[in-house]
Amino acid sequence: MAVFTEVSDKDARDLLRRVPLGQLTELRGIQGGIENTNYFLTTDQGEWVLTLFERLTAEQLPFYLYLMKHLAHAGIPVPDPQADAKSGDILHKVCGKPAAIVQKLRGKSQLQPQPVHCAAVGDMLARMHLAGRNYDREQPNLRGLPWWNETAPVVLPHLEPATAELLQSELAFQNHTAASSAYQALPRGPVHADLFRDNVMFEGETLTGFFDFYFAGVDSFLFDLCVCLNDWCIDHATGAHDAAKAQAMLDAYQAVRPLQAAERQLFNAMLRAGALRFWISRLWDFYLPREAAMLVPHDPTHFERVLRQRVAYPATLAHPLTA
Repeated sequence: MAVFTEVSDKDARDLLRRVPLGQLTELRGIQGGIENTNYFLTTDQGEWVLTLFERLTAEQLPFYLYLMKHLAHAGIPVPDPQADAKSGDILHKVCGKPAAIVQKLRGKSQLQPQPVHCAAVGDMLARMHLAGRNYDREQPNLRGLPWWNETAPVVLPHLEPATAELLQSELAFQNHTAASSAYQALPRGPVHADLFRDNVMFEGETLTGFFDFYFAGVDSFLFDLCVCLNDWCIDHATGAHDAAKAQAMLDAYQAVRPLQAAERQLFNAMLRAGALRFWISRLWDFYLPREAAMLVPHDPTHFERVLRQRVAYPATLAHPLTA
């Protein structure tokens, strides 16, 4: 959520004439994230988030925006994109960039989650997966396996030999896994694919919303769950597993949508896939950064540590965080 494109008060007022959400009182750039330009936009009627899309195209964006609207109307607490009063469009243009405006969710991110928070995420993630099954738009996860295969050769020259060897061997493992019959049998549908701690809001122990759906796509539900487990249910300093948090998330998820046989078989493989995906993207952002105000690339070695833990201590659903 860095600021790549500077938005003026005039630009915001022009947007508010088309999307009537009140009179502008404050426009403030949001620090954090590395993909899009984000501002808090406050009016005399409420608080909103304005996003300008720096990489996604106007052709790709309807999948994300209408997914959010679909989920919001199904009772999942996600930001509901606001429409142009005349055209009804929810995709806008600001400073020549495709843009969207959504309401600001209540609460704050829980960066030191306890098992109760992990359980709330597991429960709502399963409900989101079920609610998305009848969403009628299709778009692949744009940061899935094909992107890993394309991006790994770009970052490999920057790595030490032992690190490069780990990246290449894990990529080969994931390509092998993707060719298996169990992988083809994984239940699929729209997934968030980036549901980290800073993309969920809480008021105390009550989950008030998921947001930042701009990595979403059609992928396996198990991959989405494993991305969550790799962020919510580990020790961030070491990448090591946290059994109590993981069990809380898994139990809550399976109370809503029990995992199938293929998912149980590939559980640790998808934990490794989730770690690899974010390791590669952080390597890419670290070694090939874009200029932006307030941009701070994430440390890529974090997900290298998580991946090494998943390889060294394979998880099972019977004992999810023990070797």
